Amino acid sequence: MLQDETNDAMAEVLRQDSGLIQIMDSALVDATIRAGRHLACRPGCTQCCHGAFAISPLDALRLRTTMSEMAAAEPAKAAAIAARAERYLEEFGADFPGERESGILGTSEEEQAAFEEFANEAACPALNPQSGLCEVYAARPMTCRVFGPPVRMDSEEDGDGLALCELCFTEATQEEIAAAEMIVPFAEEQRVLGLLEKATEIEPGAGETIVAYCLTMPVRAE
Repeated sequence: MLQDETNDAMAEVLRQDSGLIQIMDSALVDATIRAGRHLACRPGCTQCCHGAFAISPLDALRLRTTMSEMAAAEPAKAAAIAARAERYLEEFGADFPGERESGILGTSEEEQAAFEEFANEAACPALNPQSGLCEVYAARPMTCRVFGPPVRMDSEEDGDGLALCELCFTEATQEEIAAAEMIVPFAEEQRVLGLLEKATEIEPGAGETIVAYCLTMPVRAE
């Protein structure tokens, strides 16, 4: 009975996450229209596909679910992605600032400082080196979904400054940049993440990892 309740809770988290993704994608489409020619993002541009970054447990769940589904529907593709992830961890795993088996990032000041220098030039294992495309694009983390258009640097409406890709808006005025701001649903993301934390008993704010661990562990479990 308890396992059934857990499964039901996780299914609801995934359903709510699907709604969150729709909101995010709509926000990106809207920002893209307003950005016009200033947004340089195109298929095959991999500027944002290099360097490690932290992802939330919600991002991790989405990626692992996708990999499990892909392993059943497209085993060769899943195996190729997993192999790239394995090579990534073989190369950089020794310097991972956290729990190397689980992939959970450390939270101490020393570990956070070490993560700033971790695998900064490495390509994401989800990136197909031949096509230059992300092979888990529909399940990509939130950070990937907001990279490119101007995004406020924190979740507060009065936060200072807008972050954007260095390849975009190179000839835009400050007014044009501000007019193209992507409105990110931070509150909705936190709400869905809270459902996951409740379902899995993860402490709020804990459990961050990196993409590579999420692309190998579902395959290992089979």
